[in-house]
Amino acid sequence: MSDITLYRNKELPFLEAKLCRKSDLAYQKHFHEEYSIGLIDEGETQAWCEGLVWRVESGRMISFPPHMLHACQPAEKVNWKYKMLFINPKWFEQIELPHMDTLQIPFLLEDGKNEACSKLLNHTMGYLTINGSPLEIETSLIQLVFTLTNKHASDLAHESHNSLEQKYVKRLKEYIHEYYKDRITLEMLEQETGISRYHLIRMFKKSTHLPPHAYQNLLRINHAKTELKKRIPIAEIAVDTGYYDQSHFSKAFAKIVGATPQTYAMSI
Repeated sequence: MSDITLYRNKELPFLEAKLCRKSDLAYQKHFHEEYSIGLIDEGETQAWCEGLVWRVESGRMISFPPHMLHACQPAEKVNWKYKMLFINPKWFEQIELPHMDTLQIPFLLEDGKNEACSKLLNHTMGYLTINGSPLEIETSLIQLVFTLTNKHASDLAHESHNSLEQKYVKRLKEYIHEYYKDRITLEMLEQETGISRYHLIRMFKKSTHLPPHAYQNLLRINHAKTELKKRIPIAEIAVDTGYYDQSHFSKAFAKIVGATPQTYAMSI
């Protein structure tokens, strides 16, 4: 496995991820055009940022806004592993998240927020590494940035329902039902409803208790169960339902059904 691996999704050109396992890799003073969010998986580093030096240990997250000068010097004689997301600033203009001003300074996260954001960063990275759907990747990224920037972040606020919101949720459901086999993006849903990505995720999850990508996945799995009963080959079903490959399909199927597609088909 390479010391440095980069991950991209052609449908989400605003996002790039990097996984580094090179213990002797130090970075001299530099800056990025993108907003960067990092998580130290192993080891620790001294992070210099505009005259200040921060010690960043394993399990800690740090972020830098675009064009902020910084440098990193990993500790000697320790394994050094970290992951980083690089986000084009123009993406933030599209999602209308609150508290975006807090992204203008670098900071280390503490305690519960660090733990919550670490999980969401790992989810985002995980979806990228398995070439997950753009809906999965961007939804996870929005949840990460929301939690990162919101002082009192919870998954979703418990707000009262209203008829207008239900109208939008109904349209979102109709769209997902119609195109669930396709690689739906949040941009597509945004264009369909005229609602920003951040707000449509909140609305949809408040109403259905699921984010859009999870709802789409359930439709795919239910369709797959019907197809398996027809004795259609598993590989063919995986492609037809929009999964990247048979392995990805099998893992998603087992998480919902409790059995692999092969086991399910043999029991019919």
